[in-house]
Parts: sequence; C-alpha cells; structure tokens
Amino acid sequence: MLTKDEPIIMEFVENLFISEDSTIRQAMEKLDETARRILLIAPHGKLKAVLTDGDIRRYLVRNGNIEDSVKNIATFNPKYVTIENRNTAKSIMKKHAIVAVPLVDERGVVQSIIFADDEEIIKETHLDLPVVINAGGFGTRLYPYTKILPKPLIPIGETPILSLIMENFTRYGAHDFYVIVNHKKNLIKAFYADEPSSNTIHFVDEQTPLGTGGGLSLLKGKIEGTFFFSNCDILINADYSSIYRQHKKDNNIITMVCAVKRVVIPYGVVNMSTNGHIDSFSEKPEFSFLTNTGLYVVEPEVIENLKEGESISFPEIMEQYRNAGRNVGVYPVSEKAWMDMGQLEELENMRKRLESSE
Repeated sequence: MLTKDEPIIMEFVENLFISEDSTIRQAMEKLDETARRILLIAPHGKLKAVLTDGDIRRYLVRNGNIEDSVKNIATFNPKYVTIENRNTAKSIMKKHAIVAVPLVDERGVVQSIIFADDEEIIKETHLDLPVVINAGGFGTRLYPYTKILPKPLIPIGETPILSLIMENFTRYGAHDFYVIVNHKKNLIKAFYADEPSSNTIHFVDEQTPLGTGGGLSLLKGKIEGTFFFSNCDILINADYSSIYRQHKKDNNIITMVCAVKRVVIPYGVVNMSTNGHIDSFSEKPEFSFLTNTGLYVVEPEVIENLKEGESISFPEIMEQYRNAGRNVGVYPVSEKAWMDMGQLEELENMRKRLESSE
C-alpha cells in the first residue's frame, strides 16, 4: 500500500507498465511519452521483468529488428527492493549503475518505482564538454527564408534554432560553444552580441565553404578533449550524458547519433521471379532503418588530423576512420527524439511539435 511519502503515485507507475508481447518500437514510443528511461513488465501488477532504454539501444546496435518483441531483450531477473528494505534502494542503484528500482510488496506486486533524486542525477550527468555547431551552410533548402536570414537565426516559435540547440546542451552542463559561421555570419554575430547569455560562444570564421566536416580544421589547437559536434538544423531530445558515456565505454573515435526511421510504402509492392511471375506481394509494407541525425561525439584527434583548407563532409571523415579500423559507433534514439528543419515541410513540423509540447 502506498504512503503519502511515496515518490511516485500508483497511477504513474502503471503508465510505465508494458506487455512482454509489445514490440521494441512500441516500447520506444512509450519511453518518449513518459520521459523515463525504464519500463516494467508486470502482469496483474506483479513484477516480472524490467526494460531500459539501454537494453533497446544495445539491441538495435546489434542489428536487432525494431518490430521484435520486448521479451527478447528485457531483464527477467531484475533488481528490486521490498517495502521493508526500501532504504537500500540508493545503494543498489549506485552498485549496479541503474537509474531506478521497483519497490514491491511481499507478493511481488509493484508499489512504486524509486528514482535517484534530481540532485544526484544532475551531479552525475553534468557535462563540461565543448560543443561545436556547424552553422556555415547556405541553407538553400530553406529558401526563401534564408534569402533574408541565415539558417541558424530562423526562429522556431520565438527562438532561433541555434539558441534552442545550445539550450539543449546547457541543460546537461555544457556552456562552451564553438559556432562555425560563413553565410551571413555578421548577422549571426550581431544577434548574439546583443543577446544576454550565460554561455561562452566562440565564432569561427569559415572564409570558403569547407563542407560539413572540413570546418573542424579551423579549431586546431582550440579543443583538447572530447566534444559534441552538431548540425545547426536539428534538435535531439535525448540524454546527452548517456550518449557521452556510451561513446567512452565503446572507445569510439566518433559516435554517430542515429534515429530509428519507419517508412510505410503506400502501395502494394510486387516482387517478381526470374520467369516474370509474381514471387510475392506485400500490401503497404513497412521498413525500419537507422538514419544519421547530424549529431556526433568526437575525439579531438579528428580535428588535428584534418588538412587545413580541405573541403570534406563529415560522413567522409567517418568512413576514413572506419576503413582504418578505428571504432566508429552508433547511438540509436527514437524517431520522435529527432527533429529536423532542413526543409520547409520539416521546419513547419518542428514548429508544431515544439508548440504542442509547451
């Protein structure tokens, strides 16, 4: 039975329940909706298994199918605490590096979920890392907006996209930003010269277009540690500290943040055999795949190894390291966690999504 001091009420706990027959895609959607990193399989309220965002991420990196059942990856011998031992919850979370533990009664029925308190979470997830934002593009896909404004200053609601990107990182303790600018760079500089901010913004002038990766060569000698590298037309709603930890754990030189994308073909698809007969027929088939969001975690040697003045895309840089046998990893996020304003239609979708979340 719940007490008045319980940190999570039963109604909210039930929102974190999921059936073991649910798909991984459905679990990702539920994690997005609840803004928590854990789900419980608890038939009739009795704890059976735990599923975390980390379980899903590791499964997708191993090329697991997003339509597979969550029972393939859930932990069926989860950590938990009983009501009489609830004071051990924090030590269990610390010992096993988990973000929450279920609290159960003598029958194993879930009474609540005990999370690490906000103060501890903030302390553990504080990121004092530099962030590089590539804001030097011409924004041709957003014409005619970019005839007047540079893409980084295009407002989403009342706030420029560049400011929204920095706000996302600031929530995790990042305050040191390097912004690579080229097209209409004086407008960008003038805007932030008049805009009060607790962040430190270094503008890096790109005299000639150097591609999505070549501009990093302008930062030689300026960044000495691991950094985030972001396009200036995306928003990623994810745990940046978790992305960083996974990058370090896997000993990657680059980690690409990828979103699970689901595409429905709105037609019946026919597969033909070699003799011209129908081999198979699928009505409105669905396909799922990982797509590059434009957010990365990068080691500083990538900057130092670039040739000065060379125009090169960042995917080309990644391919060079991959061919050299270096670790280039992937951190999957859900499709809902990624917003892109690279085209006019996507710009409007981003505005609507942000307005609906306010």
